[in-house]
Amino acid sequence: MLETLILSRIQFAANISFHILFPTLTIALGWLLVFYKWRFNRTGDSLWLTVYYFWVKVFALTFALGVVSGITMSFQFGTNWPGFMEKVGNVAGPLLGYEVMTAFFMEATFLGVMLFGRGRVPEWLHTLATVLVAVGTTISAFWILVLNSWMHTPQGHQLIDGVVHVVSWYEVIFNPSLPYRFAHMLLASALTACFVTAGVSAYQLLKDKAFSPAKWAFKVAVTAAAVLAPLQMFVGDLHGLNTLEHQPAKIAAMEGVWETEKGAPLLVFALPNEETRSNDWAIEIPNLASLILTHDINGELQGLNEFAPDHPPVKPLFFGFRIMVGVGVLMLLMSWFGAWRVHRTGYLSPLVLKAFVVMTFSGWFATLAGWYVTEVGRQPWLVTGVLRTADAVTPVAGSSVALSLALYLVTYVALLYAYLRTIFYLARKGVSEEAKLAIVPQEKQA
Repeated sequence: MLETLILSRIQFAANISFHILFPTLTIALGWLLVFYKWRFNRTGDSLWLTVYYFWVKVFALTFALGVVSGITMSFQFGTNWPGFMEKVGNVAGPLLGYEVMTAFFMEATFLGVMLFGRGRVPEWLHTLATVLVAVGTTISAFWILVLNSWMHTPQGHQLIDGVVHVVSWYEVIFNPSLPYRFAHMLLASALTACFVTAGVSAYQLLKDKAFSPAKWAFKVAVTAAAVLAPLQMFVGDLHGLNTLEHQPAKIAAMEGVWETEKGAPLLVFALPNEETRSNDWAIEIPNLASLILTHDINGELQGLNEFAPDHPPVKPLFFGFRIMVGVGVLMLLMSWFGAWRVHRTGYLSPLVLKAFVVMTFSGWFATLAGWYVTEVGRQPWLVTGVLRTADAVTPVAGSSVALSLALYLVTYVALLYAYLRTIFYLARKGVSEEAKLAIVPQEKQA
């Protein structure tokens, strides 16, 4: 059973890691498409329409992979985690149903109009379809985050004969961590979409520095990222305060705090040692962890020893949190520098463009690191205080789980490789001679 538990957790982690890449991009990319279409409607400049048509292809491809990978996520609730639905299905089932009814149907209905409707329907209807697809992706994210947040900070329910029953849907939906998780995820999506847009546009500009659609898309992306990155840090701080209140063991693991102490130092680097319950090779800044987490330089942080043995594994949270913050800071600095250069001089050197190409999928790395911290930090609970992870796992033999895990991994690697190749193929095609010949007359006419 232990082997089945570990393999099932790895399989779920692999599935969510692959799946989350695509909604993280489409949630905000949909709103960027709305902006591009609005700019075209307002100015009549066909360059905005060129930008729109390029990124709508990327959106469609990403949306399709998100749907396909999301289906496997649903299957796993039955194949690998039957105890989850048996115990909390009265909460999870309706929330997932709301996501399908209020969001997915909207996206699926209007996606076709957005992709193929222009010229076949009135311009206002095509714009409305783009808006509704963007709204649908956001509503979808809301319901998924409701369920995930409830699993971390469950409220509005009672246990009857070992099964969770809803007492208050309002408390279930608007549980204590939802506002912070939802805002944090939307901003993560926005930054991801901005850096993908900036990175792919930089790639196009390296192919042709005069390619105007890429210039415009790059400028929009880095400007938005420069504004959103500090906002994300502010929301992250609020999220940390909420987590400290409701999941103090997670915060203790993230910061490597073993003993309860006041004025806890911030560990810039350390090697957490769970055997000695201490940190090796620690580089620390006195009192800073307490100041950041409690806004009091002498604030008290609970240590992991107060939660032993039911606290999450320390190393994944400790290093995952630092990866997320490190990538986030790098995204902040890059966006500020890029926005300053593009607004001040309008010129970006090949070296700067190459740096943005390298940063194209930096949002994915930050998001994955953040999700690992979030989900591993809930352990050993699947639903905090309600259902342990070990109690929900399937009784299926570990060999069967290992086989399906191997098949998933091979499929996901192939799909991700094909996806990335297609993105950059579309980027190269966008600056082909045919594309440029189609754009030049429109620029002159404008």
